[in-house]
Amino acid sequence: MAERGWKRFEASFTARPVVSWKHSILVFVACSGEYWQLSNKVWKRSSSRECFLSRNLFAATDVFTDPPASDLFQAYSGDQHFGFLLEKKLNQQLSAPSHPHRSISKLKFVGLSVAAALGATALLVARRAQRAERENPAAGKFLDISGVHLHYREWGEGKPLVLLHGNGTMVQDFEISGLITLLAREYRVVAFDRPGFGHTDRPRNRVWGPEAQSELFWHAIGRLGLEHAIVIGHSWGTMVALALALRHPESVRGLVLLSGYYFPSLRLEVPFAVVPAIPIIGDIMRYTISPLLGRLLARMVIRKLFSPLPVPHDFRERFPVALALRPSQIRANAAETALMVPAAAALSNRYGELHLPILIMAGSKDEIVNGERQSSRLHSMLPTSDLVWVEGAGHMVHHAAPEQLVDATRAMLNRPNSAERDPLTILPSASRDRRGAAASSES
Repeated sequence: MAERGWKRFEASFTARPVVSWKHSILVFVACSGEYWQLSNKVWKRSSSRECFLSRNLFAATDVFTDPPASDLFQAYSGDQHFGFLLEKKLNQQLSAPSHPHRSISKLKFVGLSVAAALGATALLVARRAQRAERENPAAGKFLDISGVHLHYREWGEGKPLVLLHGNGTMVQDFEISGLITLLAREYRVVAFDRPGFGHTDRPRNRVWGPEAQSELFWHAIGRLGLEHAIVIGHSWGTMVALALALRHPESVRGLVLLSGYYFPSLRLEVPFAVVPAIPIIGDIMRYTISPLLGRLLARMVIRKLFSPLPVPHDFRERFPVALALRPSQIRANAAETALMVPAAAALSNRYGELHLPILIMAGSKDEIVNGERQSSRLHSMLPTSDLVWVEGAGHMVHHAAPEQLVDATRAMLNRPNSAERDPLTILPSASRDRRGAAASSES
């Protein structure tokens, strides 16, 4: 802009014949101060797309035509040989001057609005979490072990049996399935809320992988007098059960592994599911967006867990979804999703050390874990294991066949050391089929 302005000045200055070189120098000296001020303005305002326009070139535009205020310039401005004008005016029709302070004000307004919305959402999430805890109070007892306030519930009498739930659930999952009622007829059943789930806290000063959790439950088993217990684990809980048997084999009588994840594999959901576990970003999400999204997606996720079988009516009515969507449990869920693949990779190198009775049970239509790549492969590595397929069942096999699970557990404990190597296929419970049909008709 400034360069074009100078060329126009130069062209207008030289467009007409000069009477004498003294005359032209006098006029130039008189105008140079005014022009220097104008040229500075051109350079300063060129970044704002402001420009000077010549009346001769843009006669139709709205411009000022006042010449510089120099007396000498006015004296010579009427001369026919040096009649030229320096015109200054911002062409506001072409480009308006920028106002950065207005942009900053808008950004501040947007930032404050977003902060206010996040703050209001955080208050809403906190109130819902408190209400969920009031409506679903801890029904069991607590142990304080290594800084963890560990919640557990106990039923029945007899040989000790420990239940470890999967990722995202809690003790209520086993209770709703009816499995605890059946087991309590002949075992002393103790079900734990694993760290971060239900009413057990999850301190942030350590990584709660299968090994760390197995140490926690080993201490709990000792405190409760549950030595030489049968340990039943579902989904992520199977890795904790395996780690417990590998680290403390004297404390475990037998393992029952339900819909487990035993070997590392590609999990496409991991990059998205682990975000709430990331510090700062995850903390913001857990108290704002994640619980709201979780509430919207809860039904879809639950259907996928049970698919292709329908969701049981009791589970839909009794499982405390609001408790599972608290920020603390969302963090535990995301953290275990992030740990799942590396944890399985670390444990899989030691499966050959297991020599105790093991029952492996999986659904033939599991949409969460590939049974052939996980359960069948583990069965092939463990000579003391039995493999039972629940035909047509999904990930929640303990809901699909609780009676058969109890029978298979009893048979595992009573058989000789050499396991039945051929996999056994069973059908879902008849009572489970009736409950599913009732749920389908109501929905």
